[in-house]
Amino acid sequence: MFSNEIHTRIRIFFLFIVCLLIIIILKVFYIQVFAYEKLNTLAESLWSRKLPIGADRGIIYDRNGKVLASNLTTTSLVIIPNQIKDAEMVSKSLSEILNVSYDDMLKHVTKKTSIERVHPEGRQLSYEIASKINDLNYDGVYLVKESKRYYPYGSLLSHVLGYVGIDNQGLSGLELTYNDYLTGEDGAIKYFSDGKGNRLELSEVYEKPQNGINIKLTIDLDLQLAVERELDNVISKYSPEHALIMAMDPQNGEILAMASRPTFDPNNYQDYDTETINRNLPIWMTYEPGSTFKIMTLSSTVEEKTVNLFEDHFYDGGSIHVDGANIHCWKSGGHGDQTYLNVVENSCNPGFVSLGQKLGVEKLMRYISNFGFGVKTGIDLNGESNGILFKPSSMGPVELATTSFGQGISVTPIQQVTAVSAAINGGNLYQPYLVKEMLEPETNSVILANEPIFKRKVISDESSKMVRYALESVVANGSGRNAFIENYRVGGKTGTAQKVLDGHYLAGNYIVSFMGFMPADNPQIVVYVAIDHPLGITQYGGTVAAPIAKNVLESAISIWGFKESKDGMTKEYRWLDQKYVMLPDVLGKDVSEAQKILKGFKIEYNGTGTRVIYQSPNANSYIKENGTVKLLLG
Repeated sequence: MFSNEIHTRIRIFFLFIVCLLIIIILKVFYIQVFAYEKLNTLAESLWSRKLPIGADRGIIYDRNGKVLASNLTTTSLVIIPNQIKDAEMVSKSLSEILNVSYDDMLKHVTKKTSIERVHPEGRQLSYEIASKINDLNYDGVYLVKESKRYYPYGSLLSHVLGYVGIDNQGLSGLELTYNDYLTGEDGAIKYFSDGKGNRLELSEVYEKPQNGINIKLTIDLDLQLAVERELDNVISKYSPEHALIMAMDPQNGEILAMASRPTFDPNNYQDYDTETINRNLPIWMTYEPGSTFKIMTLSSTVEEKTVNLFEDHFYDGGSIHVDGANIHCWKSGGHGDQTYLNVVENSCNPGFVSLGQKLGVEKLMRYISNFGFGVKTGIDLNGESNGILFKPSSMGPVELATTSFGQGISVTPIQQVTAVSAAINGGNLYQPYLVKEMLEPETNSVILANEPIFKRKVISDESSKMVRYALESVVANGSGRNAFIENYRVGGKTGTAQKVLDGHYLAGNYIVSFMGFMPADNPQIVVYVAIDHPLGITQYGGTVAAPIAKNVLESAISIWGFKESKDGMTKEYRWLDQKYVMLPDVLGKDVSEAQKILKGFKIEYNGTGTRVIYQSPNANSYIKENGTVKLLLG
């Protein structure tokens, strides 16, 4: 009995030992297989230290490889508290150099941590301050490399590029949208220390930082500079509340230039209020578009064939009566009898009300929706607005009438440019975008190329061709005459929209605009100009915005070398217009004959001889009446 009891106890003890061994084996297996990495990291952290080395943010280029955003190498202050021998002396010296309080610096120096980054006083130090700290040669005080974002053109393209915070994180614009791509991976200098934090004489390990991905934009820097220059002139001349200009390639949705005022310098974004730095007006601002929106009514009308622009007529007596409301034309007394092409040329509100009535609510609103209004375009920027449209179910005769000429609805500039591009490019709606390519940071080779995003077909090629014709006629013969460029085919539409505040229209306060494109037969660029309440001038899109758009288009001609065309519409001159005439050909003529042919022009001669061997400008091009012609004799 006693022997059996002993055997039982032995078996229990033996079983206990076996279970304990199994548990130990399983624990060891767990540590070696599953928890090894974590425990090894924890163990290593007790005797290894890392001094961070900041990675460079990806460079941003324009479409031609010109740098728009780069990086500067700066230094930052890092402290290893356990290595500090005299905390009071170190704190006093550093506080004097950095111009901060002694108490604040002492907190950094004595903090119970392995590595302390002095933030923000010790971040992105100037060369002079970094040199003073380095000369102290204190144990436990280190200067490490840090990258700082730099915008070489200051405020140029500021709202599009955006800005970054002190930790090199994107906070707005493309810097925010593409932050995950632009942000690199920081490196470090790894060294070893004993249990008290003292540095050991062991070899250091250098972990190289990985720079962020570079990106190439659709923006053309030269055109952007021209746009910024025009906006500066607008601010100086008219002192508006806001102003914006943007340009787009209508064939694929690429944004070529985009700027607005007020603006800011992203190198010093802290000096500006949040509204200025965060509101990118071309995509954020919503307002009644006015007559530039008539392009949508025109396009819908042409596609639906509700009128013949050349044969059907409309009589404008100065106003039109709609369901108890009188809608007036901008011209007192009206335009009288006119074709519907004249309605477009004259930007006649009653005429466009008539076009809207012929379409009806359902058709007009379907086209407006298909052109992309009422929803975000999807451009690769943060902060885009939707705009506001009437619901078809709530639209009566008056709402249909006002929508037809761009009143009572709210749209964004980017929606308008995108929609007009579709109206003139053959009817294809594209999503606008800014990033063209992503580039490998070491070699700048393309690792990802963005392709145009086709959304839908809105109108037919034939209808789009007719829209282009009508809008070219607006510039040659109508309200857009101030955008006419001799020897080039330009189309466009003016806009003058009365501003609304608390549901009431403001007297004498308008947003004047112009939407222009060229060449009119094969558009390669669309330019939109909008100026909010210009002072000191009659507020019409044709008098204020159209000349500015013309200047931008002329810059595009110079930058891209658009060829002259003799197939465009000729301008019908009015008595105040600067007249242009076609220059005759005098090549090969003798001097006396050339003088007779060029009677009325100013002639400058170069060379010797009696025969003309070269003339400038070229023959059969339009130049100013009584302009100067240079002849080379030989």
